[in-house]
Amino acid sequence: MAFRWPFNVVTLRLQSVESVNQDTKRFRFALPDPNAYPGLSLTSALLTVHRPAWSLFPVFRPYTPISNLAEPGYIEFLVKRYPNGRASGHLHRLQPGDKLTVMGPIRGYRWKTNEVHQINLIAGGVGITPMFQLIQGILNNAEEKTKIKLLFGANTDSELVLRDELNTFQKRFPDRFQVVYTVVHPAEGSPYRKGYITKELLEKELVMPKDEKWRVFVCGPPGMETSLFGTRGWFGLFGRRKGILEELGIPKNRTYKF
Repeated sequence: MAFRWPFNVVTLRLQSVESVNQDTKRFRFALPDPNAYPGLSLTSALLTVHRPAWSLFPVFRPYTPISNLAEPGYIEFLVKRYPNGRASGHLHRLQPGDKLTVMGPIRGYRWKTNEVHQINLIAGGVGITPMFQLIQGILNNAEEKTKIKLLFGANTDSELVLRDELNTFQKRFPDRFQVVYTVVHPAEGSPYRKGYITKELLEKELVMPKDEKWRVFVCGPPGMETSLFGTRGWFGLFGRRKGILEELGIPKNRTYKF
């Protein structure tokens, strides 16, 4: 295994780069041992490390692999470049053959096979990456029976990254996986719903079985997460604002924010 708990450092070589949209790229890195598996569990992220030439200190950023963790020899990241993003800018400048230092694993939600009957995933933009890791990890496991509903929002059609892979999963597992797309500024003739992820959309689409064996996972930009979870206010009291999930009566112990 390339990454062993609790933590280690690995140097990866970039095999290929694919432009996904105007500011997002998909990077495939070779593991040092082509026969080794990543050794990551659902759900896990890795820290990328680099030191800019003008800085005395390294830059660390967490990224969630989107590759199939059950396949050996490589690992993939989907990275959006931000205007002042030091880590994302460095990654976007890499060329095949270049190397990248990564550290990990960083454990997120510790998924257990069939621990619930239904999960709802709410993703915004590149917040889809931990969701995608969870989706393919569950659907590619022959022992899993968990059903998945994904609500995926983005500003434009092109920002619905990984939708080809998501649509393929929906065709392969029509009884277990469903995805709903919503776009703030859809293209002319777009097949996708127009608008943000709203309370009305969640009331309509969230699946919450009466047996209570369900969860809601969230990952997206700060504005989306604030609308869903609300604000704590001062000392958890003054200025506190409820989020949509609380307004819908969803208990905190059934939610998880990546």
